[in-house]
Amino acid sequence: MSSTKNAKAVANSANETAKISESNRKNYVGTHLADRLFKGVAAGCGMLILLVLTAVAVFLLFCALPLISGNHDQVSHVFADFTGGKAHDFISYVSPLIFGTVLMSALALLFAFFVAIGIALFISYYAPKKIVPLFSGVIDLLAAIPSVIYGLWGGLVLVPAMYPFWDWVSKLFGWIPLFSGPAANPSRSAATVALVLAVMILPIITSMARDIFQQAPRLQQEGALALGATKWEMIRLAVLPFAKSGIVSASMLGLGRALGETMAVLMILSPGFTFGINILKASQNQTIAANIAAQYPEANGLGVSALIATGLVLFVISFAVNFIARKITGKAGA
Repeated sequence: MSSTKNAKAVANSANETAKISESNRKNYVGTHLADRLFKGVAAGCGMLILLVLTAVAVFLLFCALPLISGNHDQVSHVFADFTGGKAHDFISYVSPLIFGTVLMSALALLFAFFVAIGIALFISYYAPKKIVPLFSGVIDLLAAIPSVIYGLWGGLVLVPAMYPFWDWVSKLFGWIPLFSGPAANPSRSAATVALVLAVMILPIITSMARDIFQQAPRLQQEGALALGATKWEMIRLAVLPFAKSGIVSASMLGLGRALGETMAVLMILSPGFTFGINILKASQNQTIAANIAAQYPEANGLGVSALIATGLVLFVISFAVNFIARKITGKAGA
């Protein structure tokens, strides 16, 4: 009897062990399949980004081919029509546009950078905790405003309002070629456009800088304060070195937004087709994106191809800016 009971107990135990092993095997197989499935979906999403980028580049290059391989006289006629006879080939056509795009974007970044960093530091270290959500909400709201709204505000409010200030700047600093007068009235100039672009990229830089500052090592900050450092010294010694690469990334992201901005520039700027560096005069510069928007409705055939070719140039510039930003970020983080 005793041996029979023991045999039954051993058999039951073996059956239970087999059931548990089978259950574990099924769970493992199910988990493994789910992991492989998720890995495949994630890899597909990553490849999708590369495919979209490649598709955009191929589209721009394919649509620009008629201009590259077109009849020289016809191509020259297209550019002469676009510029009133000032350009007769692609290089002389796109060069002033590149200059104007880089000039206004760089000015916008210069105007916005220090203000954005100051706002981010204030929100992170100086503002009372009760008003931090209010400031953060306002910054996020600014980022969500459509560019056409900024264009309307700039054209109807800022253009007439800024003339007295730009006139004063021209009279005071007119000996500097950048500010030589007279200032345009109304002030539909590169300076006003850069100011509006600065407001547009301000929330982007501020939001990213704020997030980076809040990730700074707390122990280093507390250690600096414990050693007698003031709050500014703590920020300078413990926060800014940590946030350097993030600040560069935020700045380049803002610059990328400014490079591709269209509607605000189109609605404010009195365009020109020169390499003029006087940012207070009208009819000096134009950007690639705004030029495409202005010329596209009346373009056809080779004209469309020419505009798409300038879009390809803007695509390359944006890609180069991001590449340089990654290099700078890598060196700053090393």
